Amino acid sequence: MKIASFNINGIKARLQQLTAWLPEAQPDVVVLQEIKSQDEGFPSEAIEDLGWRVWTHGQKSWNGVAVLSRLPVEEIRRGLPGDDADEQARWIEADVMGDRCMVTVAGLYLPNGNPAPGPKYDYKLAWMERLRERAAALLATEAPVAMLGDYNVIPEPRDASRPEKWTDDALFLPESRAAFRRIVNQGWTDAIRIRAPQATRGPFTFWDYQRQSWERDNGIRIDHILLSPQAADRMRDAGIDRDQRAGEKPSDHVPVWVDLAA
Repeated sequence: MKIASFNINGIKARLQQLTAWLPEAQPDVVVLQEIKSQDEGFPSEAIEDLGWRVWTHGQKSWNGVAVLSRLPVEEIRRGLPGDDADEQARWIEADVMGDRCMVTVAGLYLPNGNPAPGPKYDYKLAWMERLRERAAALLATEAPVAMLGDYNVIPEPRDASRPEKWTDDALFLPESRAAFRRIVNQGWTDAIRIRAPQATRGPFTFWDYQRQSWERDNGIRIDHILLSPQAADRMRDAGIDRDQRAGEKPSDHVPVWVDLAA
């Protein structure tokens, strides 16, 4: 079961990129972030014509997440538990049936948090505490779980080309990194990092559109795949589709993926 995450940065602007990438990369399940579309406006037909089923959790103009699957899906759950007043569309879960077992795939778009300090950063940290609680509940099921998406956190200095430029940014502040570590330290495996454990720089998953960031490889790693122990035991490979950033009118993020024996 190949599971991928892609911050598409606007599904309508990037639909051609997505529909070209899907048959090329051949994932079985994809979680999307920043679809920037309400459910009824999502261009499902173009994706369904390629053999996918589509579930969305959208909102007008901002945020929004989705699940695409070529495999049977038993249940879809929308919205991160813990705050009934939260209307931002940032979390979706799917129980996906593989050939060998069911895998819970949780797709997330964690708040950016800038400017920090301020109410947006307070929301980010509160959302991460809710995420920590949901992550603990998912671990307690003792099922294979992949929790992946745009975490908007740079975990370590080596996850940024120029870490000194991010010192005061919500993505790299000590509180953000500590909140991320509290989640990982529950027992999750960072699938992308363990493919390059000794790397002193990168790999990266995001390059800004400005200041020739892509051309200069001035990137950061903020798209992460966390695996429960039961999923980590089934991991065969993981990677980053870096070449997707080089196309015409690309997203500023690239897909990340993991292949599980499931």
